[in-house]
Amino acid sequence: MLWLAPGLALAANIPSTIRDDAKQLRQRALTESNAYAIVESLVLEAGPRLAGSKGDEAAVAWALLKLEELGFENVRAEDVEVPHWERGETRVEITAPFPHRLVATALGGSFGTDADGIEAPVLMVTNIAELEELPRSRVEGTIVFFNDRMEPTRDASSYSRVVRNRAYGPSAAARLGAVAAITRSAGTSSDRIAHTGSLRYADDAPRIPAAAISNPDANLLERQMQLQDVVTLSLSMTSRHLEPRRSANVIGELRGTDAADEIVLIGAHLDSWDLGQGAVDDGSGVAIAIEAVRQIREAGLRPRRTIRVVLYANEEFGVSGGKAYAEKYSDQVAQHVIGLEADLGPGKVWRFDVRVAAKALPLVEEMHKLIEPLGIARGNNEAYGGADLVAMRDLGMPVLGPRQDASLYFEVHHTVNDTLDKISREGLDQNVATYAVLTYLAAAIEQDFGRLPPPDSE
Repeated sequence: MLWLAPGLALAANIPSTIRDDAKQLRQRALTESNAYAIVESLVLEAGPRLAGSKGDEAAVAWALLKLEELGFENVRAEDVEVPHWERGETRVEITAPFPHRLVATALGGSFGTDADGIEAPVLMVTNIAELEELPRSRVEGTIVFFNDRMEPTRDASSYSRVVRNRAYGPSAAARLGAVAAITRSAGTSSDRIAHTGSLRYADDAPRIPAAAISNPDANLLERQMQLQDVVTLSLSMTSRHLEPRRSANVIGELRGTDAADEIVLIGAHLDSWDLGQGAVDDGSGVAIAIEAVRQIREAGLRPRRTIRVVLYANEEFGVSGGKAYAEKYSDQVAQHVIGLEADLGPGKVWRFDVRVAAKALPLVEEMHKLIEPLGIARGNNEAYGGADLVAMRDLGMPVLGPRQDASLYFEVHHTVNDTLDKISREGLDQNVATYAVLTYLAAAIEQDFGRLPPPDSE
């Protein structure tokens, strides 16, 4: 699947001194991690961090101070333009035949309704494919209800399926004449809470209002529609778009020695949605990335390559920070030896995927042996890497992809329940140990991981 560079596979031998350092680092990170204190500090001092908000601004200031306090080098903020959207108030009600107020929230980026709101019959479909099989006459003038259920899975595969309804469903409905769209929450919670998340309006469709409703309320709406020929829904939303604002990618480094110009990139996104505290998504990732590198420094290790921590702006609502980073450093892609990102909460890492040149796979096998005692299986060579890394990955940067257990993640993801008490310290520290070992190995060894081909050549 990936380009095999000319020449033999990279020597897989990792020097015994580096192996010993990695083993000691692994144990140290499990027993002396400060990750929980870091995410607690972020939650307490900045709170929710929606792009363009006061919380986002506070988070940038927090990150700069925290990296300085923890001894990072070359700490800086690199300017990023981000969208500015306000959620406002959302009201969704079944008006006939049996009236009910539903728990709902606007999808990120949705336009609001006018002051009178919208009232229309509901058309229930499972997904976009089912909708697009219908004639326009069935869809026009309705509120389309996407009703695909999500199940908990360790690998987040169920989310990958249902999230398409949230992201692309409103435009698909609008093309066929729908006046609004609602989705069953892209989450697994049975609590009466709604999961938000961004939508992506298409240029060739009207921009209709869109909201998510809680799973219990989706069940209620589904049952009414099974029993009645016509169910009517009203929707009122005051969400709105404002002028873009400035945010920043916050960067800190542990400078390398003889290969300091080569970069091992470890990241997480600093922003969050506005409903909860942003503790799990992605305060956990921020803490994992910072603490993994702090552990390397506190262990007295100074690897050959520079380790660069990037706390990205606005991943949730357009991946602004990841795109800005790739644009800024596009002429330095060859110096970025590898990248890895933490963005799936505090669930333990259970599998080690990668996306590297084929010649580097023997090296990856040796790296895996040093994290295997943490309960981590060897995975495949098809790692995603993380949303913030995609732009750099597509320019050729290989990625390491520790797979975190997502079984419980979508209970709180993008909801009011994304709070500090949902974080497992044990899971968080296992992540720190995993990321610390992989980051250190990548920065300490002489070998590299090759280059990836352009996406359209794979």
